[in-house]
Order: sequence, then C-alpha cells, then structure tokens
Amino acid sequence: MISREEAVRTAESIAAVQEDDGGVPWPEGHVDAWNHVECLMAMTVAGLDGPVRRGYAWLERHQRPDGSWPMKLVGGVATEAGGESNHAAYVAVGVWHHHLVTGDRAFTERNWPMVKSALDYVVGLQTERGEIVWERDARGVASTYALLTGCSSIHQGLRCGVLLGDLLGDPQPHWELAADRLAHVLAEHPEAFADKSRFSMDWYYPVLGGAVRGPQGAALIEREWSTFVVRGLGIRCVSDQPWVTGAETCELVLALDALGDAERAARLFADMQHLRHEDGSYWTGWQFADGRHFPHERSAYTAAAVVLAADALGRLSPASGLFRDVAGTTASDPEVCGCADLPGDQPGSRAARRS
Repeated sequence: MISREEAVRTAESIAAVQEDDGGVPWPEGHVDAWNHVECLMAMTVAGLDGPVRRGYAWLERHQRPDGSWPMKLVGGVATEAGGESNHAAYVAVGVWHHHLVTGDRAFTERNWPMVKSALDYVVGLQTERGEIVWERDARGVASTYALLTGCSSIHQGLRCGVLLGDLLGDPQPHWELAADRLAHVLAEHPEAFADKSRFSMDWYYPVLGGAVRGPQGAALIEREWSTFVVRGLGIRCVSDQPWVTGAETCELVLALDALGDAERAARLFADMQHLRHEDGSYWTGWQFADGRHFPHERSAYTAAAVVLAADALGRLSPASGLFRDVAGTTASDPEVCGCADLPGDQPGSRAARRS
C-alpha cells in the first residue's frame, strides 16, 4: 500500500499537468473526456477542490448539444470530432464519485443536466440486442460495431447515472433498462463485440464495470491470469508484448477488490510500485525484455488509476467502494436483450480504447 500522503502527492502530480483551461491532457498533449474524468476523480480523493472544479467546468464548456464530447481536443480545439459513447458515459461516474466524496449537492445538481445529456447520447447508440456501439463519427453517423471494454465502462456509467437520478428526484428508468440489457450482453454474448482479446482490458473490464461478478467474475479472471500477469511487475497491456502498464494493473486491482480478492489485489498493487517516480507521478509502463520504461513518459491517467486503487484498498475516501458497489442485476431473460429475435450475430473489427 501507499500512504494517504503518498496518494495526495500522486494526485498533485496530476494537478501539475492540468492546463490553464482545466483540461488534463495525455502526455502527447490531447485531452479526452474519459481520462480527464478519471484524473478529476483522483484529485477529488486528494481534496484538490480547485483543480477538480476547473476540470468539471472544462467538461461543461466542451460538451456538444448532442451530449457528447469530441474524441480528442488540443488547446480546447477538436482534432478528432467523433463522439465516443464510453467517453460520454464516464462523466456520470465522475459526478457520482464526487458526490460520494464531498456530499456537495449543489455541485451535483449543477452537473446533472450535463450527465443527463451525456447518458441520453449513450443510450441512443444501443442496438436491438443491447450492446452500445462505440461512437458517432464527425458526420453524426453511428458506428456499426461495439467494444467490450468500452461497453463495460458504459455499464458503470449507466448505473451511476441511475443513482444520481434517484438522489436528485429525477429518476431515469430507461437508463436502468439499458444497463440491464447491456449487462446481459456483456455476460452472455461475447460475439456481440469485435475481438480485441490480446488486450488485457478486454479480459478484466466486464468485472471492473460491474456487469460480471460473483463466481462468473472469478472464473473470468482465472481464465487469463497466466496470460497477462507478470509476477513482481504488474500486468501486460497486450498478451504478446513484454510490456507491463501501471494503469491496467491498477484497474485489475480494482476488479479483484470488487470480487473480494483482497490478497491478490494488494500484491499486484505492491508489484507495480516500481513505476513510481520520486515526485509521486508514475511511469506509464515497463518493457521488461529491454529493461526500460516504455513509453518514456509519466502519464496523468496512470497516476489517477493508482490513486483510485489506493483508495479502494486503503479506504481513503467515502467513495472507496465505488467500483465494488456498481454491480447491477444481470438480465438472464433473452427477451431483455432481444437476442432471441435476432437471426445471427456478426462480429466486426475494433480499436483499443487507449490508442
């Protein structure tokens, strides 16, 4: 474990790279809503109220009328104009997380219209079967395929959105139904998603996002444990490369914690601490065949994943159970997802969420 003071220092390393307009960029300079929100969550745990508020103001400013955000922005200007469904959904996770930590109802109410618009954009991309396609392109045309990692994250966003609506007296039952249908597809229909099984995120994300838990979740984790876990270092980003990454390792820590596997969660978290820099930031990854950091960068999203994992393991904030508690009831009735009415399933191709 790292101490609370060390976690705060890591969150401060995120604030140090936040841009003047409130955006939290990738090392190469662009901002996307998903990683931006994750960084805001880490800074919320650390009590960095000013940077967090600037970050949510950035989201409010850049949300488009359809509820989405541009895929990539540089200096506040869209460089990739398509709108990803999982980017939009994660805003609900961030706002619910902020409420759990701070109890600031006024802040939650202010951001509720943003969340409503974002999640309505998301459910507008749900197919008859129940998966949610990954984007609308710059022309507003919906993609023809869905991403398993992205849909798993969307499931968490929808569950958090339902909780926000109930809290504020503005229930959104259509989001709950969408989450139930999505959970069913994630648990029972792998053919609904384009194959990216060499990426570790497609392995553990159904557990992390709450769609698959209990014995089924434990079995899923065991299935590829030896493929991705490198003892003493962390987990591989992709199965066929000698490269462990801090963010993916910490996300697996959160998934294990959600399953009640505290021993392995703590061991993996300890294993990845070799990526910690003396200033509290974290290297993105380690190429263990060559013995060098790869890529040669310290990323805010890696630091954010570390803080969230430290919170879950150490119960540092009132939101420490966010990933444990997000699971909903997985729909078992085929009519819920419409799969009984579909003539066949046609998998497509896909790209990783972090590309």
